[in-house]
Amino acid sequence: MATDPPTVASILDHDLIGFLTAVDRGGQPQTSPVWFVRDGDDIVVYNKPDTPRLDSIAVNPKVALNLRGDRRATGAVLIEGIATRDTDLPPAEDFPGYVTKYAREIERLGWTPESFSSDYSAGIRILVTRTRAWGLDALGR
Repeated sequence: MATDPPTVASILDHDLIGFLTAVDRGGQPQTSPVWFVRDGDDIVVYNKPDTPRLDSIAVNPKVALNLRGDRRATGAVLIEGIATRDTDLPPAEDFPGYVTKYAREIERLGWTPESFSSDYSAGIRILVTRTRAWGLDALGR
């Protein structure tokens, strides 16, 4: 039985790792793996409060989030957006769906939801400005 290809929304809801690229003060793109959750049309990432990524976003808020590239480049989801540090976000442990999505990873890495929220206390909101996706049928589960 054939399955339908995933949608961009379902990929955002189920994939655990994305690769977030921000540009540092010197103009060098820096890409790091991140955990993320969809919040309506936006994407939320929690970050350690003392990392250079927050400085980079303050200087140049344009970012990219890449998901699901496969070995043959037959499918991928590329998201561009404007990132801001969002001080109105609740802690990760209280953000709807975040702990549910990452509970296994939080436990596997020796955190509790509370300790993760303490370590990754800086919320970043990404306003999606462009989404490019192709080959979603090749990216099925």
